[in-house]
Amino acid sequence: MATAAEWLEGARPRTLPAAIAPVVAGSAVAWFEDGFRALPAALALLVALALQVGVNFANDYSDGIRGTDAERVGPLRLVGSGAATPGQVKAAAFTAFGVAAVAGLAVVALTGYWWLLGVGAAAILAAWFYTGGSRPYGYLGLGELFVFVFFGLVAVAGTAYLQLGRVPAAAWWTAIAIGALACAILVANNLRDLAGDAAVGKLTLATRLGDRGTRWFFAALIGLAALGVVGAAATSSWWALLGLALLAVVAVPTRQVLGGAGGRDLVGVLKQVGLAQLVCAVGLFLGLVIA
Repeated sequence: MATAAEWLEGARPRTLPAAIAPVVAGSAVAWFEDGFRALPAALALLVALALQVGVNFANDYSDGIRGTDAERVGPLRLVGSGAATPGQVKAAAFTAFGVAAVAGLAVVALTGYWWLLGVGAAAILAAWFYTGGSRPYGYLGLGELFVFVFFGLVAVAGTAYLQLGRVPAAAWWTAIAIGALACAILVANNLRDLAGDAAVGKLTLATRLGDRGTRWFFAALIGLAALGVVGAAATSSWWALLGLALLAVVAVPTRQVLGGAGGRDLVGVLKQVGLAQLVCAVGLFLGLVIA
């Protein structure tokens, strides 16, 4: 039976900035547009957090039953380590998805945007089928695309829309910045697991691009994130350039990735990119509040 500490590790709290950052960033644009609404923002945050925890447990379950976690460098996986049964972890994943669904229903009832139910259902399906089902898209090299769409475009633009009833240009640029950093986290994760994934036939984008290509793709995503911040500033206020504080956080990790870091050294890179994503969102928020 897994301990409370092992369940917490399985939920991977280090990935939670990826859920918090889009809501903070989308709310920054809403604040700048004089439309910030605390309750929809709080419900959007609950949805994002529950989805992130749910996808972590879902990946643990699906990778575990496929045996792709047998040789792994990184955080504890409950099924792969034998700390919990597949059924327990699957139940935890669907409990988290249930919390996300209830919070989503609440925000839809509050705002009246009933068509967002379809978006929420798509987000839950995307979270499950990343590694779940007979043909998981994460095993086809499409994980980064879906992360960019759902943890970038949908999460940021959706947060802004819930509060404003529209999506300003600055929100789309902000979504590009946050989505690029979310992708960079996944790229670093898949780079760390590259050898093991290739050995078991898990065709992530990293296994398709190869070691060198994956490292340069990581650097390109950092550049795209910076471009997104500049675009957000150009369409709102130049104070939004405070979001470029992310570059100070990712400077060393980017050098490590381009310098050939691998294995456990990339665990620290994951943490730093997650922190950079949160720093970017907070910088944007502070800048647009000042503006």
